[in-house]
Amino acid sequence: MIGMKVKGKKRSWGIAAVLLAVMLAVAGCGADGNGGNGGNGGKSDNVSNNASGGNAADGGNAKEDNKAEDKPLQEVQLVLDWSPNTNHTGLYVARDKGYFEEQGLKVDIIQPGQEGSDAMVASGKSEFGVSVQETVTMARIAGVPIVSIAAVLQHNTSGFASPVDKGIDSPKKFEGMKYGGWGAPIEEAVIDAIMRTVDGDISKVDMLSIGDTDFFAAVKRDIDFAWIFYGWTGIEAELRNEEMNMLYLTDYSDKLDYYTPVLVTSEDMIANSPEVVTAFSAAVSKGYQYAIDNPADAAEVLIAAEPDLNPELVRASQQWLSPRYQDDAPRWGEQKLSVWSNFSEWLFENKLLEAELDAEKAFTNEFLPQ
Repeated sequence: MIGMKVKGKKRSWGIAAVLLAVMLAVAGCGADGNGGNGGNGGKSDNVSNNASGGNAADGGNAKEDNKAEDKPLQEVQLVLDWSPNTNHTGLYVARDKGYFEEQGLKVDIIQPGQEGSDAMVASGKSEFGVSVQETVTMARIAGVPIVSIAAVLQHNTSGFASPVDKGIDSPKKFEGMKYGGWGAPIEEAVIDAIMRTVDGDISKVDMLSIGDTDFFAAVKRDIDFAWIFYGWTGIEAELRNEEMNMLYLTDYSDKLDYYTPVLVTSEDMIANSPEVVTAFSAAVSKGYQYAIDNPADAAEVLIAAEPDLNPELVRASQQWLSPRYQDDAPRWGEQKLSVWSNFSEWLFENKLLEAELDAEKAFTNEFLPQ
C-alpha cells in the first residue's frame, strides 16, 4: 500500500519475504521462557489475573501505598511500523502528556530499522511495536512469537485509488490499466478477488512494481491506480485539490476488513512481564481516547513531537481519523476473533499462507482497560 512513509514508504507485503527471513532468524530468541504459549495463550492465569486484577481501568498502577512516583520509571521501547503519522497519535499523546509516567513507564518511541518492528519485538530488542494484521498472521504461521494487544483502527481504511480522470470507478475498470505496487502475492490476490465480484479479468491488468515512488508522481507518469490508506494519502489528495476515485477493500469483501495497524508485544513479555503490558496498554488507551475526544489538540501534540511532518496534513488527517479509532467497538483497541479468523481463512484460501492460523493465539484483549 502507498501512503504513510518510512523515509519514503510504508512497509508492506512487498517486502514480506525479506521480513519473514529476519523474523525466522530471531524466532527462537523471542520464544525463550514462554514454553510455546501463544497470544491468547497469554490467557494463562498469570495474564488474566494481572489484566483484570491490575485495575487497568484506573490506570493499572500497583497498590495505592506503592505509588509510581516512589519508584524509578521502567524504561521500555516502542518501535513504529513506519515514519510518524496520525495512526500513531495516541502513542505520542501518551508519552507527551505523561500517561506513560503515570503508569511507571518511560517509553522511547523509535522508527524501525531494516529488520522491521515485528522482528525487533520478537527478538526482544523492543518491548512493543506497531504492526499490521497481515504480518502478524504471517509471523505466527512461521512460529514467530508476537501477539497483537490492541487494534489502532477498528476497520480497514485502505483501498485502490486513482485520479478521477482515469475513470476507474469500478474494479471492472482495472482492465487495461497499470497497477503500481511491490509485486507481492497479496496485491494480486486482493485485486483478483475484488475484480471477480464484478466479472473482471485480472489477466488484463498490467501489474508493475514501482517501489518507493510517490503516489502522486506515479499516477501522473507511470501508473493508473495504487493501493493507499485514505486517512493519509487520500486526505493529502483532498488538500492538493486532486480528485480521486477510491475503491475501499471493505466494499467488496467482509473478509478484507482486517486490523491495520495493531500494537504488538512478544509472548515473552506476556508471560514474564504482564504488569508492564498492562501498564503500557492503560497509558496507550488513555492516549487514543484523548485523540478521539480532542482531535485538534492531539494533532498539535504530534506536530510538536515531529516537526518535519506537514502540519496541515496532520490536522486534516487527525480530524478524519479520530472517530475511526474506536468506531463501532465497545472500547478503543478491542479485537474480534472473527476478524482474525476471516482474514486468515481468506489468505489460506488464496494460497498466501502455508498453514491455517490459530487465530485465538494471535491476539488478546486481556490487557485493555475495562
